[in-house]
Amino acid sequence: MSSTEHRTPPSGTALAPGQMHASGLCIGCGACMAQSDAGPAAMRLDRYGQFRPEASRHPRGFAQLCPFSPDAWNEDDIARERFASARYCDPRIGRFEAAYVGYVRERSFRNVGSSGGMASWTAVALLKENLVDGVAHVVPRCEDAKPLFHYRISRSAEEICAGAKSRYYPVELSEVIDEMRRRPGRYAVVGIPCFIKALHLLCLQDPLLRERLAFTLGLFCGHMKSARFVESIAWQLGERIEAVADIDFRLKDTRRPANWYTAHLVLKDGSTRSRDWWHLADGDWGAGFFQNAACNFCDDVVAETADISFGDAWVEPYASDGRGTNVVVVRSPLLRRLVDRAREEGRLELQEVDSAFVVRTQAAGFRQRREGLAFRLSRPRQGVTPKKRVAPQRAGLDARRVAIYWLRSFVSAQSHRVFRLARILHSPAVYIRWASAMLAFYQGVTYSRGWIGKLVSRICPDTTDSGKPSSDEGPGA
Repeated sequence: MSSTEHRTPPSGTALAPGQMHASGLCIGCGACMAQSDAGPAAMRLDRYGQFRPEASRHPRGFAQLCPFSPDAWNEDDIARERFASARYCDPRIGRFEAAYVGYVRERSFRNVGSSGGMASWTAVALLKENLVDGVAHVVPRCEDAKPLFHYRISRSAEEICAGAKSRYYPVELSEVIDEMRRRPGRYAVVGIPCFIKALHLLCLQDPLLRERLAFTLGLFCGHMKSARFVESIAWQLGERIEAVADIDFRLKDTRRPANWYTAHLVLKDGSTRSRDWWHLADGDWGAGFFQNAACNFCDDVVAETADISFGDAWVEPYASDGRGTNVVVVRSPLLRRLVDRAREEGRLELQEVDSAFVVRTQAAGFRQRREGLAFRLSRPRQGVTPKKRVAPQRAGLDARRVAIYWLRSFVSAQSHRVFRLARILHSPAVYIRWASAMLAFYQGVTYSRGWIGKLVSRICPDTTDSGKPSSDEGPGA
């Protein structure tokens, strides 16, 4: 944590978790229930497969704690305090010491990870250097229970490596926050941008957690999926979710480009099922199937408040390298020294890059979180009004671009409802046919594909997304 003096944010409104949920602004991180001392029992998967807190609880300081609250500090406020002396500052990726592109050379970190292995390598390095006593990260559940994944604190390199890989599945933090409070030590937490932000907001109110949270490791993020995404994959592979023991969302094949994702199910009987994402009815990440509503109002792509953050290098020649390549943004001077020493020793193959390169690797994500967010903020809405670093604006968008942003919001909202209907009717075809139709419509409008694309191209000129592969909206780290 920063050595600067910690200030308490000013008092805000009597905002409550139920209001944020009703306004579509609850990401389900669990920080509020950790603050209320309610524990993990207060966080439940709702009917759409997303974590929600008990609406009846009113945690103290909630208005300054929730990462999507209009009364909480934003990413710039937090980074300004944590990284006051940063070497560089870019309005798109925040304050930072250095940025790199590359991969881990030592051991099997690159082979077992979804990308270049840097997230797991850093977590293990923190343990080996005796900088932390444990690392909180997402791992599969060992027992035959739901949900499929959860946060766990690992205290050995072997435990950390067992949790490698990207998990596009809802999780929450309340259980590991409780363990960090109960068990003395120094901890690192791996998480997506809003989760890392929530932790730092909680630290502003909790001196004990502030003392014990030594490092935060961020993951670049496209959006959070609900638990129904795994269930949909199972349906499309002819299986029921009850038969699924584990899933690899990005089965690595070094013979294929890194952005050719393959979903790989392991069933309880030991058999496996696989399918490429582009053969899934909901496999285009940019369309927003099963997206959490709060993700529509996020403006942090690269985890700006984390000590170090990791993503995929979605530019050539790296995107075509099936072994995986990371882009890394380092904000902690201590971690920069750790990384640079490993580079000099040949354990890391990293080339230093500038902020413009980082932005290019996540170009469509920034477009969605800047131009797209400005458009969504300009639309009338009920409930709590988000306060973001992007100003509401619709002017300057052509009709096709407006249609793309509207379609993403529509698909992300309706996919939850249509899937629930299909579950009630015990008819996967209801959802799969709807999703297939929406995918064809979305890709026609966005990428000029098929007869829909030809029709749209006659009516509206191409936009910057036209003809680009859907992996341009890839999920990141």
